[in-house]
Parts: sequence; C-alpha cells; structure tokens
Amino acid sequence: MNTITYIIIATVVIIALWLISIYNGLIRLKNRVDEGWSDIDVQLKRRFDLIPNLIETVKGYAKHEKELFENVTRARANAMQAGSVEDKAQANNMLSQTLKSLFAVSENYPELKASENFLKLQDELSDTENKIQAARRFYNGLVRDFNTKIQVFPTNIIAGKLGFSSRDFFEIEEVEKENVKVDF
Repeated sequence: MNTITYIIIATVVIIALWLISIYNGLIRLKNRVDEGWSDIDVQLKRRFDLIPNLIETVKGYAKHEKELFENVTRARANAMQAGSVEDKAQANNMLSQTLKSLFAVSENYPELKASENFLKLQDELSDTENKIQAARRFYNGLVRDFNTKIQVFPTNIIAGKLGFSSRDFFEIEEVEKENVKVDF
C-alpha cells in the first residue's frame, strides 16, 4: 500500500513540475514577445519625432509640395493612433510610402540635397528605418517561437486552457515592396 501511495505522489509531483515548467516557459516567451513589440514602438516613436523636423526642412525649399506634406503628416498621425499590431503595421507601411515620396521629391531640389540639416535628418531617419527593420525581424522571430510553442503537442492543450493565444507578425504590405512612383 505504501509503495502505491509513493508512486501516486511521485507521479502527481512530476506532472505538477511539468505543468509549472510549461507555464513558466510560456510566460517567458510571452514577455519576450512583449519586449520585442516594445522595441518596435521605441523606434517608431523616434521616427515620429524626426518627421516634423524633416518636413519643416523640406518645406523651406519645396513650398509647392503642400499635398505631399499633408500626406506625410496624415500618415504620421494615423500611425501614431494605430492600436493593434496589424493596424500599426498597416499605418507604418503607409507612412514609409509617403516618406519615400518625400525623399524622391527632394531629388528635384539641389539646394535641399546640399542642406546639412536635411542630410543629417535624412541620415537619422535612414538609421531609424534600419533599426525598425531590425526590431521587426527580432519581434517576428519571437512571435514565431511563441506561436510554435503554443501550437505543438502537448503544450497546445495547456496553453489553450491557460488563455495563451497566438500573436500576429509585423508584416509589410505588397504595396510596400513596390518602387515609389513620383510624377511631376
């Protein structure tokens, strides 16, 4: 009788330790995904802060490009107000498109291209774009790991019961992959 009791207790302890291990692993991955998203947010905030300075610099040289400035400002506002991962990705992809148009327009203004302030802002924005891409890759890698963990057996059974659900990737749209078209 004692042997059976010990076996039952040992089995319960092993199962409890296994469940604790799975839960802690899921929490660790969830927190890393949240951290990855936070890294993207930091870089997007930096980008949002640079854009008004860039627009003001370009405005001084390209006064008749009012519609383009309004598009960039509108895209920036939409990106700042986006809530979900999917909405933020879509809004930021649109902002990237308008920024590409802004830089394409700047090619027609030699004085602007020679402006030290513009060149510095352009470099900072380019650096920020590179950091955003790196943060996206990092975040998407974490999301991949997290989603895989909650979808494989037997973790999927436990994850579902504990309320863990898959996360969305931060993806670019097809329009983002196209070349910028600028008409004059």
